Amino acid sequence: MRIETSAPTRIDLAGGTLDIWPLYLFHPGAQTVNAAISLRARATLETRADTRIVIRSEDTGTTVEADTWQELRDRRELRLLSLLAHFFQLRGATLTTSCQSPAGAGIAGSSALNVAVCAALAEWNRTHYEPEALLQIAMNIEAQAINVPTGLQDYRPALYGGVAALELAVDGVRRVALDVDPSELERRLVLCYTGEPRNSGTNNWEIFKRHIDGDRHVFECFERIRDTAVAMRHAVERADWDGVARAMTEEWEHRKRLAPGVSTAAIDALIGRAAAAGATAAKVCGAGGGGCLVCFGPPDRHASIRQTLSEGGARVLDFTIERHGLTRG
Repeated sequence: MRIETSAPTRIDLAGGTLDIWPLYLFHPGAQTVNAAISLRARATLETRADTRIVIRSEDTGTTVEADTWQELRDRRELRLLSLLAHFFQLRGATLTTSCQSPAGAGIAGSSALNVAVCAALAEWNRTHYEPEALLQIAMNIEAQAINVPTGLQDYRPALYGGVAALELAVDGVRRVALDVDPSELERRLVLCYTGEPRNSGTNNWEIFKRHIDGDRHVFECFERIRDTAVAMRHAVERADWDGVARAMTEEWEHRKRLAPGVSTAAIDALIGRAAAAGATAAKVCGAGGGGCLVCFGPPDRHASIRQTLSEGGARVLDFTIERHGLTRG
């Protein structure tokens, strides 16, 4: 038997970090806005002639092997994949994974991979999970792998695709697809990898702790980030591209105030180059400190923005906004 799955990564437009429970409970009206993109994570499961388990990451060139699924619980290499195989009690199979996202890019490559692998393993076991139940498993196992809380937003672009808001409320979490022409948004976005990987778990955890400890500065930053996410959603829904640029700029300014190191000299230099080439807004994807930079600007400046980012040492990433989420086969 052979099972193949894939799931898209995402660009977060506004509201990130607030999606970590329970931070959003302290900021009524919290939401995130993001868009799934065509840089995908892929998983392949194949039957073996024996009962052993082999896990291969094509991205890292790492292989983990075990005689039984019980052995995988405490494996440190390929920690997330080993924990997933342990949870689903995999046996007699080879799991191979890859992701088109650069490592540490901040575009939710690990979450997309997580969703793709969860779906493949559930199908392998012939176990049906409702979408939100599958996402709960993915989220909880990723928290076990990275040893800090995870956010809620990244799994839904991977599962559903599209452009959406995630409403974060006391009575639950709701994904709302946004009525926007994806191609029009796509024409205004340029994505590049800065060359500096980041660790979102560490960055977000430090900010999380400061918030829980009652840091008023962090609290006020998140109040403003919540407000800009609301503005971003309204602007996207109205195709108000100037409004999108304003919201992205404001979000980035408030995010930089959360902690030192959210931006870097290299990121600032790239944003300056993009602005000189016609970009009207820019922000780092994910928690900051490195990873990917997304720039926003008029379609007629798209090529110039790409060129200047490349000349500045960044790796420009080709993508489309992905209408489809998790796929099988």
